[in-house]
Amino acid sequence: MNAERVLELLRQVASGAATPQSALGKLAMLPTESLPFASIDHHRALRQGFPEVILAAGKTPEQVVAIAERIAQNGDAVLITRTDDSSRAALLERFPQIEVNKLGRTAYLECELSPQEGMGTVLIITAGTSDLPVAEEAAATSRALGDKVERLTDVGVAGIHRLLARGESLAEAAVIIVVAGMEGALPSVVGGLTRVPVIAVPTSVGYGASFGGIAALLGMLNSCASGVTVVNIDNGFGAAYAAARITHVTCSAQGPAA
Repeated sequence: MNAERVLELLRQVASGAATPQSALGKLAMLPTESLPFASIDHHRALRQGFPEVILAAGKTPEQVVAIAERIAQNGDAVLITRTDDSSRAALLERFPQIEVNKLGRTAYLECELSPQEGMGTVLIITAGTSDLPVAEEAAATSRALGDKVERLTDVGVAGIHRLLARGESLAEAAVIIVVAGMEGALPSVVGGLTRVPVIAVPTSVGYGASFGGIAALLGMLNSCASGVTVVNIDNGFGAAYAAARITHVTCSAQGPAA
């Protein structure tokens, strides 16, 4: 239940198209709903602008589907992250129209209302092809949150001319998400080339001394380019969510249209 839906419901009551009792019934699920294994936050879209997102990791396929059903029945879009083959199969069986991104391990079920569009474009840059799963998680999340997404793939510092040749894309972006493993140098380079917010995502890609992404994480935290923000290792979802808060801040400050 998002702000637009609540406003429309109140307009219907004000015009006589809906009774106060029927409106109360539609709002009765707010703010939470308890299942034996989960407490679903139906109020999150009203507070934060986006519905609750389901983390599939650690949940059974049956639990993932049950939570998705309740969110969808409340009228919200459903985004599931960190899916595996079994959870994706269960979701496709229950929701044949659900969009699955196997590489990004996400699944997305649209609702009747499109998400509020963010301002500008979120540019997602990957240092190497091996970083694509994390980048695709970010891309799928950004799309679900209403952002327009563009991609620059495999433009790491080992061949920096590949990035420099795409200066126009850097200049046109509203927010840039940079996904890199190894030593994690690419966000510093991007941060030195653009004035827009740069969100760095270290990945667990790399050889032995990368320590599962810790080397990239520390390199990004110590970036010499001012203003680079860093999320956790492999956290494409978190980067996209942070980007959406930036691209939607003007819309949120103004509030939904009357």
